[in-house]
Amino acid sequence: MIESVDVLIIAPELPAYSHPGDAGADLKSTDAVTLAPGERAVIGTGVSIALPDGYVAFVVPRSGLAAKHGITVVNAPGTVDAGYRGEIKVTLLNTDQSNAYTIEPGDRIAQMIVQPVSRARFVPVDTLPGSLRGDGGFGSTGYNTSGTGPKE
Repeated sequence: MIESVDVLIIAPELPAYSHPGDAGADLKSTDAVTLAPGERAVIGTGVSIALPDGYVAFVVPRSGLAAKHGITVVNAPGTVDAGYRGEIKVTLLNTDQSNAYTIEPGDRIAQMIVQPVSRARFVPVDTLPGSLRGDGGFGSTGYNTSGTGPKE
């Protein structure tokens, strides 16, 4: 059973899911902006929401914009907490090295994923239990010790 949640919203146009089963609803720009190569800008969506306690909205890049034009969300995923009531804005970055990209009002610029979130209870201890990974950090699996390629 798919869980649904009512999200109160003020928006010039409601975010929409493009296909049945999609996790992200499209957010559209209210601004006209041209992003030069390597440039970033904060783009308005006109969307303000009131999430119920226990929920969060994540703003994530659109895969088509990223793959075709190098447009991504700088702080992906952007986090919209349940208590936030302001406009959802998206910080976009043009990662293309040579081509500018123009955004017009109404263009789909990001997706919003709404999901339940657990609140952690942080329990102070003197030592942590062991695990298979141990204290291996970022990049500790799948690469050789020089960091230049796959482990052999």
